Amino acid sequence: MSEKTGLTRLTGLLGGPNCDDDDCPNVYRTEAGSFVVQGAAFDGFQPPDGEGLVEIPEHTLREAVRALGW
Repeated sequence: MSEKTGLTRLTGLLGGPNCDDDDCPNVYRTEAGSFVVQGAAFDGFQPPDGEGLVEIPEHTLREAVRALGW
């Protein structure tokens, strides 16, 4: 399991469909206020070097928005 220093997990705290521990799509907030998204790799197009694409379900984004109180 990798270290998640400086990240606040916004989603997946209550579990969800097809989730076990840290293998769910998730949204994290960094100490700098940016976001890190965990999800299945998406290969719809090639992103620029140093970037990656992930696909997460809509309910995961909605959960993150609720967690932030937006």
